[in-house]
Amino acid sequence: MTASHILLVDDDVELTELLADYLTTEGLEISVANSAEQALALLAPPARFDLAVFDIMMPGMSGLELLQQVRPSNPIPVIMLTGKGGDIDRILGLEMGADDYLSKPCNPRELLARIRAVLRRMQTPPSAPDTRVIQHWGLALQLAKRTLLFRDTPLELTSAEFNVITQFMQNPGVVLSKAKLTERVLHRELTAYDRAIDVHVSRVRQKLSKVLPEQELIKTVRGEGYLFIGEE
Repeated sequence: MTASHILLVDDDVELTELLADYLTTEGLEISVANSAEQALALLAPPARFDLAVFDIMMPGMSGLELLQQVRPSNPIPVIMLTGKGGDIDRILGLEMGADDYLSKPCNPRELLARIRAVLRRMQTPPSAPDTRVIQHWGLALQLAKRTLLFRDTPLELTSAEFNVITQFMQNPGVVLSKAKLTERVLHRELTAYDRAIDVHVSRVRQKLSKVLPEQELIKTVRGEGYLFIGEE
């Protein structure tokens, strides 16, 4: 099996060397950029990476600005590294299309776990594809193609957003807790002060409201989680 190719982007040379050495011993292929400008050059076609890790706080172009340049033309999954108190940066990163985030200083083992979790949800299961098409309110969820259509027009979704809407459309009328959604969508446990799943749900809501402005399809159930309203 070919090793997954990861791009690490951080201006801290010592940190990237340490992380690169550790992740390489764990079977990943690692490339390093010590600035956003270097990263853009490495990401230019025909380069192919399976995932990128962007530090938010870099001199010159920040990680958020780099993400803004990469999205939406490049669908590469991205994990953001943020400062401990960088709640606003984390939320901005997720709203701009990042897949997950991790606070610095980060434990290399935890970064590896996050990388593997994101890669796992990007990969097609080895079993026979699920050919079902689930339909509600003019939406058609094509599981095998990982595509959501509204009246035959595809909606642009990140991998995490597709997994969110899949959980909802497969469980209409069922309250899904944030912990359960985090496990099923992000393939990790919900942690304290973790708002990643809330932001992904919010982005799905925004995209659904553009095509179905008069229907509130996803409701918040205070203290319990979220509920998708299926068609009667």
